[in-house]
Amino acid sequence: IVMNTPGGNVITTAEHAIGMMMALSRNVPEGTASLKAGRWDKKKLQGREIYNKVLGVIGYGKIGSIVADLARGLKMKVIVYDPYVTLEQIEKAGFESVSLEELYRRSDYITVHVPKFKETIGLLNKDAFEQMKDGVMIVNCARGGIVDEDALHAALKSGKVAGAALDVFEKEPPGICPLIEHERLICTPHLGASTQEAQTKVAVDVAGQIIEYLKYGTIMNAVNVPSVTGDLLKKLKPLLTLADHIGSLQAQLIRGPIENVSIEYAGDFKELDLSPVTTAVLRGLLAPVVKDDVNFVNAQILAKDRGIKIKEIISDTAEEYINLITVRVSTPKVTNTVSGTLFGKDKMRIVKINNFRLELIPEGHLALIYTLDKPGAIGSFSSLLGSKKISIDQMHLGREETGKMNIIYLKTNVRISDAVVDQLLELPLIISVTRLEFET
Repeated sequence: IVMNTPGGNVITTAEHAIGMMMALSRNVPEGTASLKAGRWDKKKLQGREIYNKVLGVIGYGKIGSIVADLARGLKMKVIVYDPYVTLEQIEKAGFESVSLEELYRRSDYITVHVPKFKETIGLLNKDAFEQMKDGVMIVNCARGGIVDEDALHAALKSGKVAGAALDVFEKEPPGICPLIEHERLICTPHLGASTQEAQTKVAVDVAGQIIEYLKYGTIMNAVNVPSVTGDLLKKLKPLLTLADHIGSLQAQLIRGPIENVSIEYAGDFKELDLSPVTTAVLRGLLAPVVKDDVNFVNAQILAKDRGIKIKEIISDTAEEYINLITVRVSTPKVTNTVSGTLFGKDKMRIVKINNFRLELIPEGHLALIYTLDKPGAIGSFSSLLGSKKISIDQMHLGREETGKMNIIYLKTNVRISDAVVDQLLELPLIISVTRLEFET
């Protein structure tokens, strides 16, 4: 069991980002070094005000939202980009939601508060810097690698970026390199969460949680196990895994900011506390977006912070299944429905995606392929995969009730590469290809 303390360091990290921005604007590190060297470089170290400047906040999660609020208190104009948070949620807090391109174009300062995953690695790259204002200042107290360090160094040398403040790096420790040595870079050794208050709070909270577990078997704030008693955990464990995988599947199928999540429990769920199962759905749903920042501790909190409305429905009947979990996820543009069940004690199956009935086992190298309901569709992609030495271990076809499209679930011996996906999409009867990954 791995326990943590949710939110123990969000304030201290947000404060560090603001502090780095202030130090960068007023040349505090250079001024300190100058005085200690016996110089009085008052004219050389003239800074800039942050008052009335535009701060672009990339990522409106726990930390990003606090940074935005602190900056507003400093009379900055705050604009926000986060494709996974609804427009209404950002505007309700009094901030302006903009596209990433608009944020680049308008911001005097840009601060990054997103997790590190495939879509955010190198987010601030050469192309991004070219879209920004001349003289922009960059702050990264989130994760190393989100800012392309080579591109940042080039932008600092050209003067496009007037200064940068980094607390995190692609490689830690970064060692001596041209970026670290640049006079317009200020940096700290990953100190975002390193304050006496944060460390004390974490230690006290964890000690209390360990006492609860050792005395009563109660699990609180565990990263890998929901907060439930030991007896209930034994009953719920297969359902928790199924729920997590349903949420993960939804996250991989749907795009855009999530507004509503409806979770229907149909069948034999009598006398069970289903709140941990709901948490598992939300953890799976948010994990591809916020990565390591979501767990069984904070999934419901993160969902509500993002303006997601959560609804639970409990029904006694589940048609042809003993139990059925159905999760409906809505964005401003689309609603997607996924249903799953357990066969026996622990055999997970995804049995319905929207209007398609199928039997998907959420494990291994998987892909969902939508095709037109015409002869030759299966043969065309099977031949292509075979030519690439990709074996189909399992295949299941679901037909849309209207008869216009098919959904085909594949399990392959290896992961289908990006290049092969592109070739599949060129086939005339293929509508879409989605590769699926599930945590084991």
